[in-house]
Amino acid sequence: MLTDQSNYIPIFMQILLAVGFVAGTIVASGKLGPKRRSEKKDINFECGIESVGNARIPFSVKYFLVAILFVLFDVEVIFLYPWAINFKELGIEGLLKMIIFMLLLLVGFFYIIKKKALEWE
Repeated sequence: MLTDQSNYIPIFMQILLAVGFVAGTIVASGKLGPKRRSEKKDINFECGIESVGNARIPFSVKYFLVAILFVLFDVEVIFLYPWAINFKELGIEGLLKMIIFMLLLLVGFFYIIKKKALEWE
């Protein structure tokens, strides 16, 4: 009969093998890969368009605010999926909790509308 600690040996071996493979692949590709450097090769290149000007152009905070609000409300909507799957098992208590959750979500949504966070100038 094996002890509890010896049951974990295959898991540790698999982790060691996975980490070793990744590290070995990175090291081998760095050593074996071509190392041709040139001025033309080292310039920044994005989507077939040559870089022009400074990359440190200030952006409006509105872009970041809209992105953060999108992520916030998108993650909140993800919580609807498990509730919909277990709707019958949760019963009336689950329905009431989801109504409270949705009301809090709507309060937040109306708050950002009141603060005009989604309006562009």
